[in-house]
Amino acid sequence: MNIDLTAITENEVANFKGGEKSAIFQTFQDDKNKIMRIRLTPGASIGLHKHEGNSEIVYVLQGSGNVLYDGKNSPLSVGTLHYCPENHEHSISNTGTEDLIFLGIVPNHK
Repeated sequence: MNIDLTAITENEVANFKGGEKSAIFQTFQDDKNKIMRIRLTPGASIGLHKHEGNSEIVYVLQGSGNVLYDGKNSPLSVGTLHYCPENHEHSISNTGTEDLIFLGIVPNHK
Protein backbone atom coordinates (compact mmCIF):
# COMPACT_ATOMS: atom_id res chain seq x y z
CA MET A 1 0.00 0.00 0.00
CA ASN A 2 1.30 3.46 -0.89
CA ILE A 3 0.20 6.45 1.17
CA ASP A 4 0.72 9.99 -0.15
CA LEU A 5 0.63 12.00 3.06
CA THR A 6 1.10 15.25 1.11
CA ALA A 7 -2.26 14.62 -0.63
CA ILE A 8 -4.09 14.48 2.73
CA THR A 9 -5.69 17.72 3.91
CA GLU A 10 -3.72 19.49 6.64
CA ASN A 11 -5.30 19.63 10.09
CA GLU A 12 -4.00 22.45 12.30
CA VAL A 13 -4.20 21.86 16.06
CA ALA A 14 -3.46 24.77 18.40
CA ASN A 15 -1.40 24.07 21.53
CA PHE A 16 -1.24 20.32 20.83
CA LYS A 17 -0.61 18.41 24.09
CA GLY A 18 -0.07 21.80 25.76
CA GLY A 19 2.59 22.93 23.29
CA GLU A 20 3.23 26.38 21.86
CA LYS A 21 1.53 27.69 18.70
CA SER A 22 0.11 25.03 16.34
CA ALA A 23 1.05 21.62 15.01
CA ILE A 24 -0.07 20.87 11.45
CA PHE A 25 -0.89 17.22 10.71
CA GLN A 26 -1.50 15.12 7.61
CA THR A 27 -2.63 11.78 9.02
CA PHE A 28 -3.38 8.26 7.83
CA GLN A 29 -4.86 5.96 10.47
CA ASP A 30 -6.21 2.43 10.66
CA ASP A 31 -6.93 0.21 13.68
CA LYS A 32 -3.24 -0.67 14.17
CA ASN A 33 -1.19 2.44 13.28
CA LYS A 34 -1.28 6.19 12.98
CA ILE A 35 1.13 7.61 10.39
CA MET A 36 1.54 11.38 10.35
CA ARG A 37 3.45 14.07 8.51
CA ILE A 38 3.78 16.79 11.14
CA ARG A 39 4.88 20.37 10.56
CA LEU A 40 5.91 22.80 13.29
CA THR A 41 6.61 26.42 12.37
CA PRO A 42 9.52 28.19 14.11
CA GLY A 43 8.79 28.45 17.83
CA ALA A 44 6.00 25.85 17.75
CA SER A 45 6.04 22.72 19.89
CA ILE A 46 4.20 19.57 20.85
CA GLY A 47 3.81 19.52 24.61
CA LEU A 48 5.16 16.91 26.99
CA HIS A 49 3.08 13.72 26.90
CA LYS A 50 3.41 10.07 27.90
CA HIS A 51 2.79 7.19 25.49
CA GLU A 52 0.42 4.72 27.11
CA GLY A 53 -0.80 1.82 24.99
CA ASN A 54 1.42 2.92 22.10
CA SER A 55 4.88 4.17 21.21
CA GLU A 56 6.15 6.69 18.65
CA ILE A 57 8.85 6.76 16.01
CA VAL A 58 9.83 10.25 14.78
CA TYR A 59 11.95 10.77 11.65
CA VAL A 60 13.02 14.32 10.74
CA LEU A 61 12.59 15.28 7.07
CA GLN A 62 13.30 19.03 7.22
CA GLY A 63 14.47 21.65 9.69
CA SER A 64 15.86 21.41 13.18
CA GLY A 65 14.54 21.25 16.68
CA ASN A 66 14.79 19.67 20.08
CA VAL A 67 13.27 16.65 21.76
CA LEU A 68 12.83 16.42 25.53
CA TYR A 69 12.78 12.68 26.29
CA ASP A 70 12.42 11.44 29.86
CA GLY A 71 13.87 14.72 31.14
CA LYS A 72 16.85 14.92 28.77
CA ASN A 73 17.17 17.31 25.81
CA SER A 74 18.56 16.15 22.47
CA PRO A 75 18.85 18.00 19.15
CA LEU A 76 16.80 17.01 16.12
CA SER A 77 18.01 17.51 12.54
CA VAL A 78 17.39 16.03 9.11
CA GLY A 79 17.88 12.29 9.24
CA THR A 80 17.49 12.03 13.03
CA LEU A 81 15.30 9.18 14.22
CA HIS A 82 13.83 9.53 17.73
CA TYR A 83 12.02 6.66 19.43
CA CYS A 84 9.67 7.06 22.40
CA PRO A 85 8.74 3.61 23.76
CA GLU A 86 5.50 2.84 25.55
CA ASN A 87 5.32 4.33 29.08
CA HIS A 88 7.90 7.04 28.32
CA GLU A 89 7.35 10.75 27.71
CA HIS A 90 8.58 13.32 25.24
CA SER A 91 7.96 16.72 23.70
CA ILE A 92 9.20 18.15 20.42
CA SER A 93 9.96 21.79 19.62
CA ASN A 94 11.09 23.71 16.57
CA THR A 95 14.16 25.69 17.61
CA GLY A 96 15.19 26.54 14.05
CA THR A 97 14.35 29.28 11.55
CA GLU A 98 12.43 27.11 9.07
CA ASP A 99 9.56 24.65 9.43
CA LEU A 100 10.38 21.42 11.25
CA ILE A 101 8.77 18.57 9.29
CA PHE A 102 8.85 14.99 10.50
CA LEU A 103 7.11 11.66 10.18
CA GLY A 104 5.43 10.40 13.32
CA ILE A 105 4.51 6.71 13.37
CA VAL A 106 2.43 5.55 16.32
CA PRO A 107 1.74 1.79 16.50
CA ASN A 108 -1.08 0.73 18.79
CA HIS A 109 0.04 -1.85 21.40
CA LYS A 110 -3.43 -2.71 22.69
